[in-house]
Amino acid sequence: MNVLPGEIVGIDTEEGISLVKVRLETMVFTSIVLDTPSDSPYLVKGHPVSLLFKETEVIIARSPITVSVRNRIECRIIKLRAGKLLSELTLGFAGMETGRQYEIRSIITSEACRQLDLKENEQVIALIKTNEVSLSG
Repeated sequence: MNVLPGEIVGIDTEEGISLVKVRLETMVFTSIVLDTPSDSPYLVKGHPVSLLFKETEVIIARSPITVSVRNRIECRIIKLRAGKLLSELTLGFAGMETGRQYEIRSIITSEACRQLDLKENEQVIALIKTNEVSLSG
């Protein structure tokens, strides 16, 4: 499980569902939560939370693309472990404000890894759909 720290910076609610914006340094992630601020006391601007998402939900792209995925991280492939069926990528990125180094992992098919011709130390974009990001607060 990938875990990144963040702080809630915005909440839009409609019919018992909230779209929560969470800031990690200069990046803003979005998450859909089946709660509202009136139901869950942690849903308040300024509250620290953890962003959680599975390795299998991290999509890899080679260059900027126009898609509906809101959560995008420009990363460098730190480590690539290719198996027969699946490949595991360890991705690193630096916070723009602090320079702190963050890591996440992605598991994709080895076929996709070969088609994208992925190699260690290359730049890629990690994409995570809004509905795949959970919050822990």
